[in-house]
Amino acid sequence: MNPDAANATGKFEKAPGSTSVSRLAGREVVALVARWVLGGVLVYLGLNKALHPVDFLKVMRQYEMVESHLVLNFLAAALPWFEVLCGSLLVGGIAVRGSALLSLVMLIPFSLVVLHRALAIHQSTAGAFCAIRFDCGCGSGEVVICHKLVENGLLILLSALLLAVRANRWCLRYDLAGSR
Repeated sequence: MNPDAANATGKFEKAPGSTSVSRLAGREVVALVARWVLGGVLVYLGLNKALHPVDFLKVMRQYEMVESHLVLNFLAAALPWFEVLCGSLLVGGIAVRGSALLSLVMLIPFSLVVLHRALAIHQSTAGAFCAIRFDCGCGSGEVVICHKLVENGLLILLSALLLAVRANRWCLRYDLAGSR
């Protein structure tokens, strides 16, 4: 008898293991949405920076992280395109875990540097922390720092989720190397 068929009372019975199948499908959908959101944000912000390289270079210079002008110019030219590449890979479902790891490697230090700069501004102005606004270099212009830190926190969580959950449905190529 078909497990999904109606029994003698006319009620449908659940197929064995159907809850695990629906849980698996739910995880796949969550991973797909996480990939698309994270990838879309990375592509959007990366393109904004790549299309305005001088503005991005000026903002990067304000952080005073790199003293060499040559290295700073290279970072300002390459970083936006690397961000676009990672975002595109996530949207397409190619090397998902590696791309999620690379996005974490970009997001965590960037968030810490933005937080450090915001704390320095807060200390010098003695105003409300969440009232601080500046162009953080993310590609979206001047932002309210609390909103940017929450946004980055959510993007970090999406990256960590994609790194932790193996969901390869709706991916062009989940892993670059074949599993052995």
